[in-house]
Amino acid sequence: MEYPQIIQGGMGIAVSNWCLAKSVAELGQLGVVSGTSLDNVCARRLQMGDPGGHMRRAIEHFPFPEIAQRVLDRYYIEGGKDEDKAFAFVPMYTIEPDAPLVELTVVANFAEVFLAGEGHDGLVGINYLEKVQMPNMISIYGALLAGVDYVIMGAGIPREIPGVLDCLSRGDAAQLKISVDGGGEDTWMHFDPSAFDMGTESLKRPNFLAIISSVTLGMALLKRATGEINGFVVELPVAGGHNAPPRGKLQLDEGGEPIYGPRDEVDLEKIAALGKPFWVAGSFAYPGRLREVLALGGQGIQVGTAFAFCDESGLDVEMRKEALRQVREGELDVYTDPVASPTGFPFKVVQMEGTLAHQEQYGERPRVCNLGYLRSVYRREDGTVDYRCASEPVASYLKKGGESADTEGRKCLCNALMANVSLPQRRPSGYVEKPLFTAGNDLPEVIRFLGDDKESYTAAEVVEYLLASR
Repeated sequence: MEYPQIIQGGMGIAVSNWCLAKSVAELGQLGVVSGTSLDNVCARRLQMGDPGGHMRRAIEHFPFPEIAQRVLDRYYIEGGKDEDKAFAFVPMYTIEPDAPLVELTVVANFAEVFLAGEGHDGLVGINYLEKVQMPNMISIYGALLAGVDYVIMGAGIPREIPGVLDCLSRGDAAQLKISVDGGGEDTWMHFDPSAFDMGTESLKRPNFLAIISSVTLGMALLKRATGEINGFVVELPVAGGHNAPPRGKLQLDEGGEPIYGPRDEVDLEKIAALGKPFWVAGSFAYPGRLREVLALGGQGIQVGTAFAFCDESGLDVEMRKEALRQVREGELDVYTDPVASPTGFPFKVVQMEGTLAHQEQYGERPRVCNLGYLRSVYRREDGTVDYRCASEPVASYLKKGGESADTEGRKCLCNALMANVSLPQRRPSGYVEKPLFTAGNDLPEVIRFLGDDKESYTAAEVVEYLLASR
């Protein structure tokens, strides 16, 4: 089997949108859409009037027309909603989601993959986060219906997902173990497409790539995964978004960033010895680094930051232009925040004015959890399950048995990442959610795509640069 040499990273919420993935796939590499929060992304695009008609065009191809029409009836607003009105509420996920949320999620994932693959025969993948557990099975089914070629997952240990892919591609029901906070007994989530009148036909089983940060994790997944793992993406600590915590006791440097040491270095020769195709991510977006991986027997590299700030990405256009201006002026840094993410994983934050990177900006935000993708499951005293997020109002979190220390420094990534892609929620108070950008440590190096006089660059320029002089 021939593999792509470049995987375009599945970044943020709709940063790796269908436009970017399509552009990369048409260039012969693996274009990847972000699968995170696509239910809300789709609903908000429809409420904005569906500029260009792309969502409606994709939804017209959804194989179950009655379901597609129900989604349109619920969310599409011809001409778009009034600017000063809030987006309609999409229910938060639970272990037993209602049918309308299931339908929206399946349709949204189908639409994003369909649009990324429309009109060409290139490869399209979708990226999910293990930490965003509850929507994952249902999201994956929507991607399978659209014929996705790769499913990629990180931010945790995705041991159960290969088995989910096996079941859903056979047309069978699937189940997923859901972690429970505080060491309680795990619970299970079940999904049967036929229960929602979505058929039982067999579908193409995509390749599954697990994102790992160590040889040990790769070995463990190969032994314990519930189905076949087709390869690995090896992510180093300098990569953007969520990073694996340093191994051993957490230590911080003078600036408050996690210290990564020799135990966190990855021996790529040992990765190669695992016998699976692999790609490497984290400041590898250079032709020389690609050659290095190929020489070790790897398939190539995964690239995020360079694509995140190109013309086709989903980042808000004006904010992206300002970020690139600051990169040119040498004014923009990336900080590995050990506590910002409610997942407990370190999270790379671009230190950009006007965003929630700065505490004074975040302090103005009324604390609320109304999207809930990073909520975790916990058990009440009576044994039933409930949901909490370390970024929700502190009093609510404590009432649910959480520890006060877990709330300190936490930020609402869900709302901020929606704001990153021009889909911010407007609160009844008039407060409009603000963005919070993430990028890898080599963000300043995207200047190599700008030269002396350019203000922007394209995905094609990134691919051409990476493949030069291989």
